Amino acid sequence: MSNSPSAPRSGAAAMFSLAGLPLELKVAFWIWFVGGVLSLLGGLLGMLASLVLFAAAPAAAVGVVLLMLLAAAVGAAQMVFALKMKAGRSWARVALTVLAAITLGLAVVNGFAGTGQAGNWVAFVVALAATVLMWLPKAQAWFRGSPRRNTSSE
Repeated sequence: MSNSPSAPRSGAAAMFSLAGLPLELKVAFWIWFVGGVLSLLGGLLGMLASLVLFAAAPAAAVGVVLLMLLAAAVGAAQMVFALKMKAGRSWARVALTVLAAITLGLAVVNGFAGTGQAGNWVAFVVALAATVLMWLPKAQAWFRGSPRRNTSSE
């Protein structure tokens, strides 16, 4: 195994290698990936915390657990999409853009519901920033740069 910078990486090192990506995509990748990790952890912790609710209101607890499971699944999907976007898959960039639109929808719904969850707007602004970065000219050129990156396989 060689320690030279030109040696091929494997495992986790290869998964998180950002060599060759424009700065815009590096920043977008980390925003999406870290956001996915936080969503996954939040969903899992929320599921654990909601288990106490089963004693007081079992029907409500089921709903909360399902919502937390959904949040965890979306977080996991977001992490996968971020990795695929970093690998040059155009479909993953579109999927992340759709997730940003869903985040906007949730923020608007919560705003009208009056639940006072300002965190939804913060999440949307962060997702919007990552989305804009993925569609800037340098990022567009990078996605068009190689036929391998534009395949819909995998």
